[in-house]
Amino acid sequence: MVFARKRFGQNFLHDPQVIAHIVEAIDPQPDEALVEIGPGRGALTEPLLERCAALDAIEIDRDLAAELRGRLASRGLMLHEADALKFDFAALATSRGRRLRVIGNLPYNVSTPLLFHLLEARASIADLHIMLQREVIERICASPGSGDYGRLTVMLAPWVIAEHLFDVGPGAFRPVPQVWSAVARLRIRQTPEFAVDARYARVVSAAFSQRRKTLRNALRSLLDAEKIVACGIDPGARPETLSPTQFAALAAVVEAN
Repeated sequence: MVFARKRFGQNFLHDPQVIAHIVEAIDPQPDEALVEIGPGRGALTEPLLERCAALDAIEIDRDLAAELRGRLASRGLMLHEADALKFDFAALATSRGRRLRVIGNLPYNVSTPLLFHLLEARASIADLHIMLQREVIERICASPGSGDYGRLTVMLAPWVIAEHLFDVGPGAFRPVPQVWSAVARLRIRQTPEFAVDARYARVVSAAFSQRRKTLRNALRSLLDAEKIVACGIDPGARPETLSPTQFAALAAVVEAN
């Protein structure tokens, strides 16, 4: 048996009820192109293979990869021994002839960069069903004005429709983590909800760099108060009260460099 490695952020899912709940939420169909990130010991992989003809999986741990390949290759598992942060999801979608449905119990230590890497291939992805630390899922799905609303929420908003599905307790994993997890569904928008360019990221980053600052102070290097008012936004407002669309309006009047 391969034991969890801390450097890969591994906690193996083992609870049958949680596994069944995740598979039910995904509802995989035989003709879909499913790709699982970090299959681990195959707790989700096996029930997914029972529902679809084939499954791609990306595993960075060579020992786990060898174990899974030996056990499940004959059942339709196509294993890629690779780092998901560097994996070419667009190329995989092209080879499969359809958009991907991505599934993963994502390592907490690389969750944010991995999400943005996946969004770079958004034209090739239909949706994601991901399990992450609960507080990260809460940030992704947060509404303006809530304590969880922040930079991650706003940066993902143009590209995804996020839904917090259910929470998962620490006892569902081995070894037992110190935090709760949660599962979310992210449906990918093939065109953004509003125009997005580099100025959007600059405005969002500046606004949330110090949450207690008002927009007038946080955006001083990008916009003066008059331009903020011209967007119909109070310069004295705090960033966590603005919708993603309002951030887009602010970005639109920032002078391009």
